[in-house]
Amino acid sequence: MELIKRNIHTDFIKCKAQTQMTLEDDVIISDSRPDAAKLIMDRGNVIIEEVRVTDDHVSVKGRLAFHVLYLTDQGTGGDVANMEGTIPFDESVFMEGIRAGDSVNADWELEDLSISLINSRKLSVQSVATLLLSCEEIRDEETAVDLYSEEPVEFRKKTLDIAAMTIKKKDIFRVKEEVEIPGSFPNILTMIWSEIVPEAVEFKVLEDKIGVQGELRAFFLYRGEGEESEICHYETTLPFAGSLDCPGAREGMIPEIRFRAEDREVEIRPDFDGEERVITFEQCLDLDICIYAEEQIDILSDVYGVVKEVTALEKNADFRRLLSKSSGKTKLSGHFKCEDDKAVIHKILHTASSLQVHSQNVTEGGIELTGVVNLQIFYECSGEENRYGVIKGTIPFSYVLEAEGVSENCIYPVQSFVDQVTVAIIDNIEVDVKCVLYFRSNVYLKWQEKIVEQVIVSEPDMEKMEALPGIAVYMVKDGESLWDIGKRYYVPVSVIKQTNDLTSDEVKAGDRILIVKNV
Repeated sequence: MELIKRNIHTDFIKCKAQTQMTLEDDVIISDSRPDAAKLIMDRGNVIIEEVRVTDDHVSVKGRLAFHVLYLTDQGTGGDVANMEGTIPFDESVFMEGIRAGDSVNADWELEDLSISLINSRKLSVQSVATLLLSCEEIRDEETAVDLYSEEPVEFRKKTLDIAAMTIKKKDIFRVKEEVEIPGSFPNILTMIWSEIVPEAVEFKVLEDKIGVQGELRAFFLYRGEGEESEICHYETTLPFAGSLDCPGAREGMIPEIRFRAEDREVEIRPDFDGEERVITFEQCLDLDICIYAEEQIDILSDVYGVVKEVTALEKNADFRRLLSKSSGKTKLSGHFKCEDDKAVIHKILHTASSLQVHSQNVTEGGIELTGVVNLQIFYECSGEENRYGVIKGTIPFSYVLEAEGVSENCIYPVQSFVDQVTVAIIDNIEVDVKCVLYFRSNVYLKWQEKIVEQVIVSEPDMEKMEALPGIAVYMVKDGESLWDIGKRYYVPVSVIKQTNDLTSDEVKAGDRILIVKNV
C-alpha cells in the first residue's frame, strides 16, 4: 500500500517580536552650513544595516537618517539651507523560539520625529521608532492526495480551496527619471531640498514577470542663477510603469508585495543648450514579494480496510485561502492656524504628508482602521521678514474597510496610502486641508487541516471481526454517513449502496441500512 503525495508550499510565522526605541542626540550644524534661525521642515527614516540572529535573540544594527530644512539669519528676511545627519543604534531584542541560522525580516515604523533648535549651531533630535521583527518559514507540506493498494481498501477524499505560496523573494525596482525646469524658471545654481514620494503604486502578476505602475510626486527647492540668487520651487507628478523578471509567475496569481522607498541622490545636469536645468534621479523601491496561486486540490481524508486493519496516521497542516479582495477610500479635512502671528501666508509651496495606522481590528462587516495623517505645510509669506514657515498638524481618522467574510481567524494585511492632499489659504494665518486616504487588503482564511501522513496495515483483530454480525439492519444515527457505517462493519461503501439500492451517499437519521458482511 503506497501513499501518493504532493508538496504544497505554505508559509507561516514561526515567531515575531517588536520593540520601541528612543533615539535622541544633540547634533552640531557643520561649519560649512550657515547658522540656523528657524526650523522649517524635517523628515527621517530608519536604515537597517545588519541583522544578527542568535538563540532567542536578534540584534539589529542601523541608523536614523534625518534631513532638516531651516531658515538662516543671513540676508533680508532670512535665507534657507538644509542639513542632514544620522543617529546610530544597535538594539538587542528577545525573540523566543528563534534559533541561530533562522532568517529574520526586520521592518520599522517611525512613530515620532521631533527636531528643535538648541542654539544657532546645535539641534536637538528626538525620535521614537518601532522595530518589527518576524521569522517567516516556508514549509513543504507532503500532502497525501491518492492511495495505491493491491488489496481491497476504502478511502475517501476531500476537496480544498487553497492559496499556495509559489514565490517569495526580495527585489529592487528602479525608476530613472529626469525633470526639466520650465522655461519661465531660472537656471539651477544649487539644490536646497528635494522630496520624491511614490504614490498609487500597484503590482500585477504577469507571465514570468511582475508589472509595476504608479506615480512619483516630486518637489524641488533650489537656488537660481543670477545676482539675486532667487529661491525657486518646482513640483510635478511623474507617472511610471515597468516590470520585473519573476520566473514562475503566472497571470491570475495573487500578489502580496510591500515596498520601501529610500532617499536617493538628486543630480543636476545641463540641457542641450548647456544650461543647468535638468534634474535627474533614480528612485529605488525595495520590494518584499510574496505571490500565491489559488488551487483546488483533492486530499486523502480517511481510509479503512476491508480484509485487513488499516490505520491512517494524521497530522495538522496549515493552509490559507483567499476570501475576498477589498479596497476603499475615505475623505478627511482639517483646519490649521499658523503659530507665527506675524506671518502673512502668501503661497503654499509644498505639503508633505505621512499616514500612520495605529490599530486595525476586525469589526462587523470589515476591518476597522484608526490612525493619523501627519502634515507639514510649507508656505511663503508676503512680507520680507520671516519669508518662509511651516504649519505642522495631524488629522485623526477612523475608517471601516469593508471586507466580506473577515473574522478573527483571518489574515488581512492592509496597505494604506495618502492618495491626494489639497491645501487652501483661508486668510492670512489659516489654511484648510482636504485629503483622501486609500486602503486595500486581501483577506485570507487561515486554518488547520488534518492530513494523512502515513498508513499502517496490520492483520485484522479476529475477535473483533467474529463479533460483527454477518447480516445486520443498522439504524442511521444523527450525523452519520455511509462512510461511517462501512468503516464500522469493514464493508465497502459501494457494496452498501448496491445492497440497499442507493444511488447516492446521502442518508439521514432513522434510515434503516442492510449490512451484509463478506466472509
